[in-house]
Amino acid sequence: MTGFPWLTLLIFIPLAGAIAVFVVKETSVRLTALAVTVADLLISLPLWWLFDPSSGQMQFIESARWIPSLSINYRLGLDGISLPLVLMTTILMPLCILISWHSIETRIQSFMAMLLIMEGAMIGVFSALDFVLFYVFWEAMLIPMYLLIGVWGGPNRLYAAIKFFLYTLAGSVLLLVAILVLYFQGGHTFDILQLSQGTYSKSLQFWLFLAFFAAFAVKVPMFPFHTWLPDAHVEAPTAGSVILASVLLKMGTYGFLRFSLPMLPDASQAFTPLMVILSIIAIIYGAYMALAQADLKKLIAYSSVSHMGFVTLGLFMFNIQGIEGAVMQMVNHGITTGGLFLCVGLIYERTHSRQIADNIGLTKPMPRYATFLVIFALSSLGLPGTNSFVGEFMVLAGTFLWSKIATALASLGIILAAAYLLWMVQRVAFGVPNPHMLPKLRDLNLREMVTLVPLVVLIFVIGLFPNPILTRMHPSVEKVIARVLPSTPEEPSAVSQLDSPASSLAVIDSATSFMPNRGTSDRSRLMSNPAEVHQP
Repeated sequence: MTGFPWLTLLIFIPLAGAIAVFVVKETSVRLTALAVTVADLLISLPLWWLFDPSSGQMQFIESARWIPSLSINYRLGLDGISLPLVLMTTILMPLCILISWHSIETRIQSFMAMLLIMEGAMIGVFSALDFVLFYVFWEAMLIPMYLLIGVWGGPNRLYAAIKFFLYTLAGSVLLLVAILVLYFQGGHTFDILQLSQGTYSKSLQFWLFLAFFAAFAVKVPMFPFHTWLPDAHVEAPTAGSVILASVLLKMGTYGFLRFSLPMLPDASQAFTPLMVILSIIAIIYGAYMALAQADLKKLIAYSSVSHMGFVTLGLFMFNIQGIEGAVMQMVNHGITTGGLFLCVGLIYERTHSRQIADNIGLTKPMPRYATFLVIFALSSLGLPGTNSFVGEFMVLAGTFLWSKIATALASLGIILAAAYLLWMVQRVAFGVPNPHMLPKLRDLNLREMVTLVPLVVLIFVIGLFPNPILTRMHPSVEKVIARVLPSTPEEPSAVSQLDSPASSLAVIDSATSFMPNRGTSDRSRLMSNPAEVHQP
């Protein structure tokens, strides 16, 4: 290996911590787990400043031979797409430990070990540059989450855990088949960067895309593969719900962006109409289902289906605005939805009920809690000045370049989000308190405040200053678009042109003036005939 092993430390410190929690005294298990996650966070922070934002290449690369006879290597690296996802993971994990401080009272050592194993595996997925290594980390996340739901979950935990396991395992088997096919067709290598530069026949791309789709669509989860998500969220402990919504769902969209688009460009363009249709259905369907929920956790779970629809929609627009907005929304959804699940967990500790009818009128007895809940809800519905507004606006701007009708339909999701979130806030924060619950409603203590404050800070920092994230991901996104839409002698590269003035884009350009001047696809051509680039 060359250089300081940043990524190896980020992966293996939590794994070592998972062993350490069984060695220390039982009274020190929580502190040990918290210390391990905080140490991982402190190690990850320098990567933000050491990262070169002008380069679209992989950075912090670590490489070592693993199984030379099969060309399998231990190879890690980060680019502008995976960097913010790794940092989001390391920020959320200490908060998951804090929220579980008193709510988990049985098998504490095993619970903390599962969280730490999950952290190492999740970071490994985002940083792996070898397909076999990626698959090992991908599968390593499955068992700890299954146990978190099945052992520490609610009354129907076994049903939810088995359903989660079967759905994700079925997709993972097809992913393994696709990896093996790429190995034999791509020159007997598992190197992700090398396979991303390969050329494959259109028929092969078609079948590989379907195999990838089976694995990644379940993880997102896309409609109609979403049915495991509400059950898993409702039955999972609070920390499990936070990890599931904030990080695990991003594995699917990350897979589309890292593998499907650059490796299978022709198939990605051919399947774009289908992906757009499924994304818009998810946006509207998830929002309507959230409107009908009386359970707070189910409401947020269905809102995740809707919000992740924006991510998959942006990914398949093949322009700067759409893909950068999708990556931004992956991070924003992790922060905002994680905060909402933390709020549900905090009130459940007090009232032992997730029903909205049992948790109303909290402003007077719990003013600090109500303040945090309102902030997270406003961020989730995309209020300007919060983080979600940036991501959703960019996705819609990118979709507008592809189809005005698709943009109008997707915009309905924002309107419906305002409906179900404001209705939830009206009842939970400003309704008439249930007199039977009032004795249980104590406001947030210091530990709980420390758990929520970092996410609120990120909501406003990203919402007001999105450029640091956008500038780091921009070169990497340009590389993906260049791979999907390669240049031809008669046609300039889709990413080689700077923004050019066009009357039809005046509104978008003025609205995005807070972002840096950045390269885009040939927008004038897209506006005149957006379908020509995306049809096979």
